[in-house]
Amino acid sequence: MIKFPIIRVITKLLIPYILLFAFYVQFHGDYGPGGGFQAGVIFASGLILYGLVFGLDAIKRVAPPIVIEKLMALGVLVYAGTGFATMFLGGNFLDYDVLEHSLNHQYLPGGQHLGIFVVEVGVGITVTSVMTMIFYAFASRSRFV
Repeated sequence: MIKFPIIRVITKLLIPYILLFAFYVQFHGDYGPGGGFQAGVIFASGLILYGLVFGLDAIKRVAPPIVIEKLMALGVLVYAGTGFATMFLGGNFLDYDVLEHSLNHQYLPGGQHLGIFVVEVGVGITVTSVMTMIFYAFASRSRFV
């Protein structure tokens, strides 16, 4: 844990913008550069910065390891579930064209757009949780082991 008050204040000011930028990259990823992996790494970097400045116990209170473990599985299930949904609708695994026929186009985006968006959300959740769990594993090790 860092005791310098200026670093702690600056970190508290920066973290909301880091997380907001991660959401921007996530939701803008299908229109421009970015997507699930980049957004997941940015989001995890905000959490890791919080852990580096305020300590491992503080970050574990914000993002408990049990929740992070569940999010790792959820992200993979979202990705795989999208693929299986396309198979059940008569297409191949992650063939988003079959989603086109089962949507109400007045309210929802097209099948290709929706399929990519859901897969990118799954990737973002998985990458964020895996990177955070890697930080937990390294930060909880004893210094002299």
